[in-house]
Amino acid sequence: MKTRISTDARPQAATLLIAAALSITLWFIPFAEILTYPFRIFVTFIHEGGHAIAALLTGNSVASLSVAMNASGETYTTQGGRWAQMFVASAGYLGAMAYGALLLVLIRRAVAARLVLAGSAVVILALTLIFGLIKPLMSGVSGALAGVPFTLLAGVLLSAGLYGVARFTKPRVAMFLVSLLAVQCVLNALLDLKTVFFLSSPFAPSVPTDAVNMANATGLPALLWAVVWIGAALTILVLAMRFYVVRRSKLLQPDISFPELPVIEIPRNLVSGSPAAINQSSKSQSG
Repeated sequence: MKTRISTDARPQAATLLIAAALSITLWFIPFAEILTYPFRIFVTFIHEGGHAIAALLTGNSVASLSVAMNASGETYTTQGGRWAQMFVASAGYLGAMAYGALLLVLIRRAVAARLVLAGSAVVILALTLIFGLIKPLMSGVSGALAGVPFTLLAGVLLSAGLYGVARFTKPRVAMFLVSLLAVQCVLNALLDLKTVFFLSSPFAPSVPTDAVNMANATGLPALLWAVVWIGAALTILVLAMRFYVVRRSKLLQPDISFPELPVIEIPRNLVSGSPAAINQSSKSQSG
């Protein structure tokens, strides 16, 4: 069955494609990682936040959440049963992918891009203050406290930047940034899963990863879980893209990718003239 992009989705799809093309192009430009670094840190916050929220949902507690300067992250939680461990371990990569998909769905459902950015700022700030600062200070674990300074700095700056764009820029800029954040979440999640796939190989060096945590909880190979996560991530992406570019809805984001049509004004002398002159003017403009 053929799938076509609905007419009302084409402007948004164009914005998304531009954001994706820009993200991929930056991979091949030397030192361009400086430009994408804030987005990488953003995705790491979402990844680690997924672990933290999954731990809370399964009745466990979170000791700390930290983000490092190299864009890696760690989240320390208590361990529950087997299913709880599986849920927490899976919530990182799939959480980042799901968050990117959620950004696409929200702007497609006519949620203003500025509100999406402001909401993301609140999410990052809450993760930073609750799990990145308060929890480590309460736990008193030295290892957890070591990551507090950079986590706090990065979280506050990210939150301020997202709120600043939401508050002070035009809707087109906000829309483009939301699309870029969504693309970065998706691409970074897929790239990280590719890395986990190779690290899960029997010939790779032993490195602690989420897939290894899944293997310890289930007794099944880490490579298997890497493959399962890649399949689940691609499924989330396909469903989100189908919703974004195909599904029609009355609640659609306004077309902000193209300039608005100019307003045609009726000359004042025609407006003040006879009804016949006005009718004639209308006919000539519509003809």
